Amino acid sequence: MTLTSRAPDSLADLRREIDRIDAAMHALLMQRGEIIDRLIQVKRSQESGSAFRPGREAAMMREIVGRHRGILPVDIVESIWRVIIATFTHVQAPYSVHGDISLGADALRDVARFHFGFVVPFETHGNASQVIEAVALSRGDLGLVPVAAPGAWWRALEAPEAPKIIARLPFVERAHHPAAVPTYVVSKPVDEAAAGADVRLFSLVQSDGGMGLGGFEVVARAGSAVLLSGRGAAGATPRGGPGATPACRPVGSHAAPFSHPMP
Repeated sequence: MTLTSRAPDSLADLRREIDRIDAAMHALLMQRGEIIDRLIQVKRSQESGSAFRPGREAAMMREIVGRHRGILPVDIVESIWRVIIATFTHVQAPYSVHGDISLGADALRDVARFHFGFVVPFETHGNASQVIEAVALSRGDLGLVPVAAPGAWWRALEAPEAPKIIARLPFVERAHHPAAVPTYVVSKPVDEAAAGADVRLFSLVQSDGGMGLGGFEVVARAGSAVLLSGRGAAGATPRGGPGATPACRPVGSHAAPFSHPMP
């Protein structure tokens, strides 16, 4: 045996190493729980508002998926962290997730369980309006509405005090994602810093003659009602200036999706 050669690992040695890593991961999760407990106490004393920080979550998922290497599928890595984040958020402030299953129950259930796990209660509803109403009547629940849900459902978000879109799932887009249905997350209003403001969303009722959209994209349409998304400075509207279109109403914002090239 040369000085640079290494004796082959035994199965027993490798299993002991796996056990050591598993114990270390569990210890770190418990440490995370201790920090969350301290965070709860700080929030109670400072009344800092909602536990949801979808903009921060999107940034975390970009970082985690971007640095991932090795044989473990990226789907598993993303799912593990999503469950950790969602569950610890639930520990801070219990909440339920309401889902619009008008396009199919199985696909939306996959979205809910992939992003929120099994600890967070999941309640299904027949349409987006019922989801938005459930969120509005709750203390701090979330709603899941597929982008392609039927009807002009986003018009229920127009009033300033109405629920708003705070995230778009999946955070990380890629081919063959196990929960790939484009879905908006709706909650009671949170500040843009928490939601992420890379993409702003507007509800607009177009006149018969139409109008210039100023670089905004139509993401959903129902008759003359359209849901628009666009990137740009705060205050910009599809008519090019704040307040220029009385029929145009902000209905939320979210972090920009991140595309991950699969190997």
